[in-house]
Amino acid sequence: MQGWGAVTVPAAVVWVVGHWSIVWPVLVAVLAAAVLGGAAWALLRAHRRAVGQDRAWRAQEEARARELSMAEVDALSWQEFERYIAELCRRDGCTKVVVSGRSGDLGADVVGYLADGRKLVVQCKKYAPHRSVSSQDMQKFVGTARLEHGADVALFVTTCRTFTKAALGLALRQDIVALHRDLLGSWVRGAHLETLIPLNGSGGGTERRPSA
Repeated sequence: MQGWGAVTVPAAVVWVVGHWSIVWPVLVAVLAAAVLGGAAWALLRAHRRAVGQDRAWRAQEEARARELSMAEVDALSWQEFERYIAELCRRDGCTKVVVSGRSGDLGADVVGYLADGRKLVVQCKKYAPHRSVSSQDMQKFVGTARLEHGADVALFVTTCRTFTKAALGLALRQDIVALHRDLLGSWVRGAHLETLIPLNGSGGGTERRPSA
């Protein structure tokens, strides 16, 4: 095997030298392709890194803007918060919006109709941002939203950041829209209610009731 190599290597060198006018353009082309390929790969990686950093920055700025928009909401009383949610519903085309404004409303703090006729029932919880909506809170709303109030769309909206795992699981199973602080911040800043309904909990309602 070594003898074969000793013969073929010198022969290859002799052939390359004898055909150098043909070989060198090929070598130059291969080298140029390697350099260009390496440069293109480096540029692609740099682009992806820049895009990732830009997305992270935009996400941070969006979160900061939501928090700024929530500052006034945080200053509201719970009664004012219910009226404010009612105004957001009206802004997004809901009709016949009514605010309960009293205790013993069985979870229906705000009631109205979406533009397509679905009945909307909203439970409002004005909690501190660090708190969580508990499973018990969600159970109460689940038990009344449809059975007592005939909701097509049942919306649980809160100023706190999270629902507990049990509360969110219950919302998903029972078709309740769970609107936490970040989604509320987007709503406050102009996102339409119809675009928020599918995002956390389904809660879309399959029936279309004529508003009456």
